[in-house]
Amino acid sequence: MAERVLVIGSGGREHALAWKLAQSPHIQQVLVAPGNAGTADCGKISNSGVSVSNHSILAQYCKDHNVGLVVVGPEVPLAAGMVDDLTAAGVPCFGPSARAAQLEASKSFSKSFMDRHGIPTARWKSFTDPQEACCFIQGADFPALVVKASGLAAGKGVIVARDKEEACQAVQDIMKDKAFGSAGETVVVEELLEGEEVSCLCFSDGSTVAPMPPAQDHKRLLDGDQGPNTGGMGAYCPTPQVSEDLLQQIKETVLKKTVDGMREEGAPYVGVLYAGLMLTKQGPKVLEFNCRFGDPECQVLLPLLNSDLYEVLQDTLQGKLASSSPRWLDNSAAVTVVMASGGYPGDYKKGVEIAGLSQAREQGLLVFHAGTVQKEGRVLTNGGRVLTVTAVGPSLETALRSANQGVAAVGFPGAVFRRDIGHRAIAFLTRSRGLTYKDSGVDITAGNRLVDAIKPLAKATSRSGCSADLGGFAGLFDLKAAGFKDPILVSGTDGVGTKLKIAQACEQHGTLGQDLVAMCVNDVLAQGAEPLFFLDYFSCGRLDVGVASSVIGGIAEACSLAGCALLGGETAEMPGFYGSGEYDLAGFCVGAVERDRLLPRLGDIVEGDLLIGVASSGVHSNGFSLVRKVLERTGLQYSCPAAFGRPGQTVGEVLLTPTKIYSRLLQPILRSGAVKAYAHITGGGLLENIPRVLPPQLAVDLDASRWSIPAVFSWLQREGEVSEEEMGRTFNCGLGVVLVVSRQEAQRVLRQVQAHEEAWIVGSLSHKLPGAEPVIIRNLQHSLRMGPNRSPNTSAPQNGAEHGDRASHRKSKVAVLISGTGTNLQALIEQVKKPSSSAEIVVVISNRPGVLGLKRASLAGIQTRVVDHKLYGSRSEFDSTIERVLEEFSVEIVCLAGFMRILTGAFVRKWNGKLLNIHPSLLPSFKGVHAQRQALQAGARVSGCTVHFVAEEVDAGAIIAQEAVPVLVSDTEDSLSERIKEAEHRAFPAALELVASGAVRLGDDGRIIWKTAEQE
Repeated sequence: MAERVLVIGSGGREHALAWKLAQSPHIQQVLVAPGNAGTADCGKISNSGVSVSNHSILAQYCKDHNVGLVVVGPEVPLAAGMVDDLTAAGVPCFGPSARAAQLEASKSFSKSFMDRHGIPTARWKSFTDPQEACCFIQGADFPALVVKASGLAAGKGVIVARDKEEACQAVQDIMKDKAFGSAGETVVVEELLEGEEVSCLCFSDGSTVAPMPPAQDHKRLLDGDQGPNTGGMGAYCPTPQVSEDLLQQIKETVLKKTVDGMREEGAPYVGVLYAGLMLTKQGPKVLEFNCRFGDPECQVLLPLLNSDLYEVLQDTLQGKLASSSPRWLDNSAAVTVVMASGGYPGDYKKGVEIAGLSQAREQGLLVFHAGTVQKEGRVLTNGGRVLTVTAVGPSLETALRSANQGVAAVGFPGAVFRRDIGHRAIAFLTRSRGLTYKDSGVDITAGNRLVDAIKPLAKATSRSGCSADLGGFAGLFDLKAAGFKDPILVSGTDGVGTKLKIAQACEQHGTLGQDLVAMCVNDVLAQGAEPLFFLDYFSCGRLDVGVASSVIGGIAEACSLAGCALLGGETAEMPGFYGSGEYDLAGFCVGAVERDRLLPRLGDIVEGDLLIGVASSGVHSNGFSLVRKVLERTGLQYSCPAAFGRPGQTVGEVLLTPTKIYSRLLQPILRSGAVKAYAHITGGGLLENIPRVLPPQLAVDLDASRWSIPAVFSWLQREGEVSEEEMGRTFNCGLGVVLVVSRQEAQRVLRQVQAHEEAWIVGSLSHKLPGAEPVIIRNLQHSLRMGPNRSPNTSAPQNGAEHGDRASHRKSKVAVLISGTGTNLQALIEQVKKPSSSAEIVVVISNRPGVLGLKRASLAGIQTRVVDHKLYGSRSEFDSTIERVLEEFSVEIVCLAGFMRILTGAFVRKWNGKLLNIHPSLLPSFKGVHAQRQALQAGARVSGCTVHFVAEEVDAGAIIAQEAVPVLVSDTEDSLSERIKEAEHRAFPAALELVASGAVRLGDDGRIIWKTAEQE
């Protein structure tokens, strides 16, 4: 159904917004309030007389006239809370909230905000006393010559003084003489910055920023940047002074930091964010923020927007910018020239007739009205800035020439305009200079920015034995500090292969880091080693800082998952060596293992040992040359829906599923001594990798009916007509790792693995006859043909060994009680998604409405209930309501995941042995609140988390599971808390599985009872 949209405002910006919105097929009518002559009865566009100052009246008008979206143009209504009031009344409105609009409405707030969040800006100070301001100007150790009215002053509240006396006079004019009214009650005095001034705008949905092409405004009235300051006499876009790399830097250091900072401060920024910047020798610095499109920048940006503006605004409001970025015209430039009334920015005459508008339009130019009014069929001047003439061309020079021709066609007595819009850009483009290293294709500055961007990511991977500080010539690791006594070093190196091609084609680079780390770390695990540190190599033809940051950021995240430090790396920019957008990756991991725990233990591996297969996530990172060949044969594009993925997934998304990292899961099991050998199923598939860890006299007997094979392998085999042997030699076919264990240990090891990951007993070892194949895979063709919908065979293996797969079983119904963001809830949700899980979350209950945890549950398809404790007169009444919800969903187990209410004794007794809680310490140490602070104050060297049954005494119930976290010398309460949270996300799901499966229960004496093998 076509929408009716209301644009608030009366300037050239609002005319441009209405013009662009009217192009959308989704829109039936664009109303503009109050509008101007250009928006009066022009196709889909018409003016509205509704009052925009009374928000209640405006909201009712929108409902009465079926307005589906309000777009706020100017800053004053934003600062007055129009978006907040309309949204509260149920009217969708585009623009930031009043709290977020403080970035523009209060220069003092804006400057303090930038200081808090490390956003580069000029040195400054704010004042409410004019004498103090003048003293500061006279005594500052920098040129304090920029004086700003802190409040809104229609874009004119900034005075750039030539000397200290003029700056002090500006303070007097603003504060004493009220040159800008109440906006000048507080002034901000700033350092005068030198450089090129540019405007960088973006759409922000509160999390993601989508930058627009950079533009440049011209504030001075006359050519050559002479005359008084104005609201803007013209603009052009894009600015050649801002390279792609510089724009990326601005996005990261200014736009993204601002949006992240506003979200952290509880005022998510949704709308258009405008950063006025000075390009100084020290890098870009913020001059000011605006909370809406600039005027006249809007008049050059929207003509270059290739996307449907209505769709962009909706994506912004709905938080979809990450997956749907606006598109812009390539190889085009836009110039707009403002025509102002004689006398502007001072007194000017109104009611002057404007001629030549039709001639400008006949020349293919855009004329956006501002201070105009229509009377008796004539268009008259009605303001200082009257209209803008905009031209779009293949180059800045041609666009400027066309715009000036349009201005010559339009006329009214006394008109003032500039003829040199874009003169700085033309000078920049025509300058003469010598060759630099950058001209050869190597950008050292971009490389330095990349290092700066990834330093904190690497730092976050620090662990015992090393501090991951990038920038040195080499990295150091202290094995003794890491706790090793008689270690053997183990190294592994690998790449990602042609999976890179798919990532580059899909422009999805973030998951490749996990692939690279996993390929190396999983190899090191085959020797029983703990991964210690990782080095990466990234090579490209031209360094794209955004892409490289995404890749290396993924590497850092994966190192954290694997428990190793990102100790260093190399970024090589080699012009001409790679095609556009291409790059390559390699990784190197070093681990260590105590000499007596080295794997494989070839002397212990015997005939009859069983093989435990641990699930892969899909193709992982091997065989992609064959994958791409199959895709080529079928004609499928990466953007096509995947018949072998989850609903809504594309082919590219399924194929880019990252390789699993097994170190956190398997290291404790490997250390126990129960595993005799570990085979990483990498290049060479099942047929070639398992024999690498076995004595030559033994053969492998696998039965593919005993594990789940992901749908992608069935599809590849069918569409590529790949033989059974080729599938087994190329792909992992659903098994990322195979462990060799004795019959006696098989059940215990299997249960340990299944607490975290899908796993099965998939075969056994037998004596290898002369000339026989080292690996036999039975039922592979049949299992591939049947696909993932079949259930793995859980009958006893043919050799009589007891099979460890759990038969299909009823899942325990679980309720999760939360109060906040629900990060532990998310970990539980991910666990119960696994087919092998014994639990099912049937309801999530929160005592606070609107928290993020409720959204997490809804996205996972889980029922939610809010039982607001503030609405109940007593704890028992509150608990009784929760009990009714638990009864409604037939709940059997209750998990407290950040639930910030104390339950009554009666409730705890009723749910004795079924009520689980997680506490951020190794109980019984550091009970109660601030456990991390207690640990640091006590000088503890180890902390961690504990999952326990809830008892009436706080944090005193029987312990189900614990995970230790070392306390680092450099730890703060926040850094220790973050690492303990990661441990909680592993321990809580594991404990839930133990209880839900019946492996653990609470005895009558209040102690833990473990289910033995004989009881199974």
